[in-house]
Amino acid sequence: MLSLIDAINDQRLFLPWFEGASWDGWKAILKAAYALPMTESEIAFFRSVADRNPPQRQVRECWFVCGRRAGKDSIASLMTAHAAAFFDPHGRLRKGERALCAIIAVDRPQSRICLNLIRSFFTDIPPLAAMVKRETVDGFELINDCDVSIITNDFRSIRGRSILRCTLDEVAFYASDNSSAPDFETYYAATPGMVTIPGSMLIGISSPYRQAGLLFDKFTKHYGKDDDDVLVVRAPSIALNPTLDQTFIDKEIASDPAAKRAEWLAEWRSDIAALLDPALIDTCIIKGRNELPYNPTMRPVAFLDSASGVGKDAMVLAIAYQDILTERAVLACIREVRPPFSPEQICAEFAETMRSYRVHRIISDRYSLNWVAERFRAHGVTVEYSHKTRSELYRALLPLISSDRIELLDNPRLRTQLASLERRVSRGTGHETIDAPSGLSEDTANAAAGALVYASQPRSYDTGIAVTAVPAPGSPLWGRGISDELRRRVMFIEDDPNLPPPPPKYATV
Repeated sequence: MLSLIDAINDQRLFLPWFEGASWDGWKAILKAAYALPMTESEIAFFRSVADRNPPQRQVRECWFVCGRRAGKDSIASLMTAHAAAFFDPHGRLRKGERALCAIIAVDRPQSRICLNLIRSFFTDIPPLAAMVKRETVDGFELINDCDVSIITNDFRSIRGRSILRCTLDEVAFYASDNSSAPDFETYYAATPGMVTIPGSMLIGISSPYRQAGLLFDKFTKHYGKDDDDVLVVRAPSIALNPTLDQTFIDKEIASDPAAKRAEWLAEWRSDIAALLDPALIDTCIIKGRNELPYNPTMRPVAFLDSASGVGKDAMVLAIAYQDILTERAVLACIREVRPPFSPEQICAEFAETMRSYRVHRIISDRYSLNWVAERFRAHGVTVEYSHKTRSELYRALLPLISSDRIELLDNPRLRTQLASLERRVSRGTGHETIDAPSGLSEDTANAAAGALVYASQPRSYDTGIAVTAVPAPGSPLWGRGISDELRRRVMFIEDDPNLPPPPPKYATV
């Protein structure tokens, strides 16, 4: 088999794409990854970007944490094309089996960047062009029982395949509405498929992002450590692409240091962090609890995350209450409707759900104030608008979760959205905002946070809604299962119109 470096230096193969001294840094890294002979200057450069000695054998995983325009897509495409072109299926595949060179990115358009680069090799290099058996929508098949294909960023799509190369493109930015850790899940699904093919390799490429996720995990565990299975390289853009304009990069960094240092210098961002640890969220989830029915001890709070019915935003109703014995805010119900839908119809359905919980008022975000109030008013529901912003709701939810003072429903979408929330600090003002990563929704998380935060308020006059009712001293119901301490903490307020007709006096905790 012709080595990758020999193939790069061959005019009949890959040299036209990688000609010139600007690729020398990458060639040194590739020599190290494939355990090929290196010069002293190449070893010195490799140590400057890997902080370790070269591996003694071809590694199983390459992780390239590099700045923008450093050439990482080109190199990953080269590594994939070389492996596919020189793959020998004899003794490596079962009868009827095909090897896969998979490209997985944030989305399919992103993954086509690498695919188009690989396709150019198999179009413009005559010996490789002769190997193409069939073009497909997502790639192409080769005559040596090897397929090059885009794979959906979903761990289920890659299971069961025999994998020769797997490229995780921009892996630091993987995101999904269905998983709080799509990068880990994809990695865990891909690696077993590489066990049966000798010489298989996983390639992770990305600019760095926040200090969390698969790429950061690999970096912290393997960067700067001599390991013959895993190689992690971290390099600024200009170190691997000296043709870049340093003056332009300096101006970019000056405009937004935190963001642009990650983009061009490959430094992990310190201004973005996860709001909630998934393990912490799991401690608040009551397994198997999908919904709680109404009972007379509830004083429920309803919160609405509204939407127009078109676009990507869902419309979500969440109902929560405060348990008078445990003092926990309890999420009782979530109703989520994804577009397209009729707002009029969904408002009617939500109003019916609220009636089943004896709730006649709802707190709403401030999206399209007028139509929300008008549609709910037609169904006997009064709309009050939240005085807390989305970030303020999440900020208030954090201590409730951290101190185990809430109970969540076993709702995978809610868990995913809560785990995806990020804290961002503004460069100019230092103001912190909390939101989902770009491209992801957090409608369910917002509605649940609103209901739980307002339900946890200690006095009804703080929010306009009472949270939990118990009989008042002197009433016929006083003393039934009410502890002495709870009696001492009872405080009288106005009757809550959400409740059915009460005894002569009611108190609210």
